[in-house]
Amino acid sequence: MPGDGNSLTTLRTAITVFFALDGFVFAGWVVRIPAIKEQTDASASALGLALLGVSAGAVVTMILTGRLCRRFGNHRVTVACAVLLSLSVALPPLTHSALALGLVLLVFGAAYGGINVAFNSAAVDLVAAMRRPIMPSFHAAFSLGGMVGAGLGALVAGSLSPTRHLLLLTATGLLVTAVAGPVLLRHEPPAPPERERPAADAPRRLDGRTRGLVLVFGLIAGCTAYGEGALADWGALHLEEDLAASPGAAAIGYSCFALAMTVGRLTGTTLLERLGRTRTVVAGGATAAAGMLLGSLAPALWAALFGYAITGIGLANLFPVAVERAGALAGPSGVATASTLGYGGMLLGPPAIGFMADWFSLPAALTSVAILAAVAALIGFATRRATAG
Repeated sequence: MPGDGNSLTTLRTAITVFFALDGFVFAGWVVRIPAIKEQTDASASALGLALLGVSAGAVVTMILTGRLCRRFGNHRVTVACAVLLSLSVALPPLTHSALALGLVLLVFGAAYGGINVAFNSAAVDLVAAMRRPIMPSFHAAFSLGGMVGAGLGALVAGSLSPTRHLLLLTATGLLVTAVAGPVLLRHEPPAPPERERPAADAPRRLDGRTRGLVLVFGLIAGCTAYGEGALADWGALHLEEDLAASPGAAAIGYSCFALAMTVGRLTGTTLLERLGRTRTVVAGGATAAAGMLLGSLAPALWAALFGYAITGIGLANLFPVAVERAGALAGPSGVATASTLGYGGMLLGPPAIGFMADWFSLPAALTSVAILAAVAALIGFATRRATAG
C-alpha cells in the first residue's frame, strides 16, 4: 500500500539514490570540461557558448517535464531521464568541435533538467505522505553525490581519458538505474488523504493567488541558486586575486561552501521540524547574508573561508523548502516553475557577478549574493501568513 511505512521507506531510499546519481554524474562531467575544451580545440568564448547547451536543454525540458509527469507519472519519467542522463554523459568526448559539443550538451541538459523536475516531484509526494519535512535529505544526497563524483573525477583525471572516464559514468548510471529503477516503478506515488485525486488536475485550474505563491517560491529558489552559481565560478578567484591565496588554498573556498551546505541539508529535517518552514527560510537567508558579507569583504583568508562556510549553511535548505512548497501547491507544474526559476538564478549569477566586478570590484560584486539571500529571507517573512500550512 502507498501509505505503508515500509513501502514509504523503500520509496524514500530509491528516490534518494536517484538524487545522488544525478549529482555524481553531473559532477563527473564538470571536472572533465578542461580536457574536453582541449580536445575540441575550442576558444574560451566558443566553449562558453557550447556549455550554454546544458542550460538551454535543462530550462526547456524543465518547463515541459511537469506535463510529462502528470501524464506518465513522476516515477516513470525519473527512470527514463536517468537512462538518458547516463547515456548522454558519454557523448561529449566523442565530439571534435564546439558546435558538436553544444548539440550533444543540449541532450545532456535536457536529461538533467528532466530528472530534476521528476524526482523533485516524486519527493514532494513522499514528503506529503510521510508528513515530515524530509526534502532537505534528498538534496543532501545530491550534494554528497556531487562531492563523490568530483573527488573521483579529480583522482582519475590524470590516468583516464575523458572518453573512458565518462563511459564509466555511463556504466555506473545504467547499473544504478537498473537496480533502483524497478523499485521506483513498482511503487505508485503516494497520495495523502488531504490531497486526494483532484490534485493531479490542479495545475490546470490554479487561482491567481496560488500561481503567485508558486512564483514567490520560485523567486526564493532563484535567489538561493544565484549564490551557488556565483560561489562556484567566482569564489576561488576572489580568494586568489583579492586575498593573495595560493591556488590550492583558493580551491578550498568552494569546498568549504559545498561541505557546509551538505551538512546543513543533512540536518535540515530536524531544523524544519523545530523551526517550521517560514523561520527556516528567514533564518537561513539572514545567516547566508551575514556569511557572504564576511566572505566577500573580510581582509583575511581564514575569515573569508569561514564566511563561505556560513553562507553554505544558510543557503542549504532554502532551495529544498521552496521546491517542496511549490510542488505541494501545484504538483509537478509547481516543481517545474520553481526549478526553472532556480536554475535561471544559477545561470544569472556568474555573468552578473562578472559584469559587476568590471564596474565596481569582485568583492563588491559578491555582496550581491548577500543581498539576494536577504531578499529571500524578507520574502519568506512577508508571505508567512499566506504560506502557513
